[in-house]
Amino acid sequence: MIDHTGVIVSDYSRSKAFYEAALAALGYGCLAEFSAEVTGHTDVAGFGEKASGKPDFWLSVGIPNQPPIHIAFRADSRAAVEAFHVAALLAGGRDNGAPGLRPHYHPHYYGAFVLDPDGHNIEAVCHHPG
Repeated sequence: MIDHTGVIVSDYSRSKAFYEAALAALGYGCLAEFSAEVTGHTDVAGFGEKASGKPDFWLSVGIPNQPPIHIAFRADSRAAVEAFHVAALLAGGRDNGAPGLRPHYHPHYYGAFVLDPDGHNIEAVCHHPG
């Protein structure tokens, strides 16, 4: 089981704003934030499902992961996948795959992909039938 994960970003404020906007469509928000004075090395922001109150996706500032990584967030509906994609693009993300079925994964795999400000491939995916 994975408890939490995250990415290293080059511009903390820009990336935090991107993820706040993009993940809001999935019920995610920034649930915790700690400065470098607290962590001893860097500013961090923890995102998670607002209903749970537990951060499971963290941003920290530094030299971004190379190669960029892929993270997929579960969506409860296809509409949420579409809302994520729109919000992410409006927040400065770059399209890396419009919302749609990806039947090569399984018949109901409905996903959308965007590149965050540092090139990480961020996905929202719904596994439920339409």
